[in-house]
Amino acid sequence: MEITEKQKQFNEIYEELSKNIDITETQYESAVRSYKSVGEWLSKPDSELAPFRPEIFPQGSFLTGTMIRPIDDCETLDVDLVCRLEGKRPEWTQNDLKQIIGNRLKNNGTYGKMLDDEGRRCWTLLYENSSKYHMDILPSIVSSGYTQVLEKAFSRNQFEQAEELAIRITDRFTYNFYSESSPVYWPKSNPFGYALWFQNRCNITTRKAVLLNENVNPLPDYQKKKLPLQRVVQLLKRHRNLMFGDDEDQPISILIATLSAKAYKKETDVISALRNVVKELEFHIEERYSPEYDRVIKWVQNPVNPEENFADKWPENPRKEKCFYNWLNKLQTDLTTTQNARGVQLQESMALMFGKKAVNKTFSDLGDKAYNDRANGKLFMDPKSGILHRNSEKGTIVKDHNFHGNKEE
Repeated sequence: MEITEKQKQFNEIYEELSKNIDITETQYESAVRSYKSVGEWLSKPDSELAPFRPEIFPQGSFLTGTMIRPIDDCETLDVDLVCRLEGKRPEWTQNDLKQIIGNRLKNNGTYGKMLDDEGRRCWTLLYENSSKYHMDILPSIVSSGYTQVLEKAFSRNQFEQAEELAIRITDRFTYNFYSESSPVYWPKSNPFGYALWFQNRCNITTRKAVLLNENVNPLPDYQKKKLPLQRVVQLLKRHRNLMFGDDEDQPISILIATLSAKAYKKETDVISALRNVVKELEFHIEERYSPEYDRVIKWVQNPVNPEENFADKWPENPRKEKCFYNWLNKLQTDLTTTQNARGVQLQESMALMFGKKAVNKTFSDLGDKAYNDRANGKLFMDPKSGILHRNSEKGTIVKDHNFHGNKEE
């Protein structure tokens, strides 16, 4: 269905806004250079890890193209990475693998100073340069030939291969962290299978996906132009961040991304996708009986691991569930308010949703664009509604102003 000129204007605003909350190409490339250097250090010939060909790969929002910059410029970006090893020594436990990677980082004069306290699953490097980010590096084990399987799955957009992309990871909260040497019994994760699923949900047509491509080793290029679902997830995460700040019970990003992807109906513009996702989001939260809690609980299934519930923390911490629904209710109310607003009121209502700085820049950028279009005879007005647009068949040209007191020639 063709969208109206009013919808096109809203879509232009949300497109421009999502660009202004996205990470910059400079930030992106800086992070890529940093993690490539870490991978090179881990794999040097004198490293105990070298025989297992360690490689660093992105995961999470950095891989799916849904990362956003912090609201406050002083805050840091969170870059999620996986350190993949093809095999290990037979006697190594999860703890052994994690400590060997940690010790290797400590033995580097630079990384040793940047290393944060050991996390549950990851090692974290704190970068204090102009880009301000920290990298969470998750140790993992894969089978020989994994990289080829990964590249084939993404280059051909084969979601049916997602299960083959699972990896074994370290988690010091597991009972066998110090004792089990067989990776078969280590925790399993599938960040690349999830990214493949998300890529499939993003696709508008049956053409080859643009989210990721053959160059997934080690990372796809920076995306200046993104698909509607990616933009929607970025906007929802921004609204979440503005509402909750540092509140640890705020809705987690993987939950927002998964529910958005499930609700998405292949809309080709951001505003239509945003409206639909916000409306349909909650209908993709299931209710299942849990033997563990002996009652029905909320369930958001991991699309590449049916046994995993992304809302698994809700039963033990009811405030997390409450925060989610409070956020969703506010999101729906805020979106309705902006849809009914005009002019200055529209800018003000959007500033409350997404932040004053980003919204003011968005309207300023669009104002500059409109000025240039008018000056070049590319801006038109619908004679009935007064709505400005760029379709010459549906209106009269908006003439450029003359600020010098001269008659137009």
